Amino acid sequence: MDTKRDGRQRRNITTGDSVRIVLKKDQRTGKLTDGTVKDILTNSSYHPHGIKVRLADGQVGRVQECLGDA
Repeated sequence: MDTKRDGRQRRNITTGDSVRIVLKKDQRTGKLTDGTVKDILTNSSYHPHGIKVRLADGQVGRVQECLGDA
């Protein structure tokens, strides 16, 4: 299993996955936040900046890296 799956493809992300996201406030710096996917908010199968998700702690951002099952 590869350790980094593409966060721009919706098929790579499932509820409960560990991911690294970039929050809206961190887009300029590129700072990543680790968390577990609670909800997938992007409906399309692909997004060039990353699929938007809500983490278990309520933070919302775009997936940069999919780390796999939590």
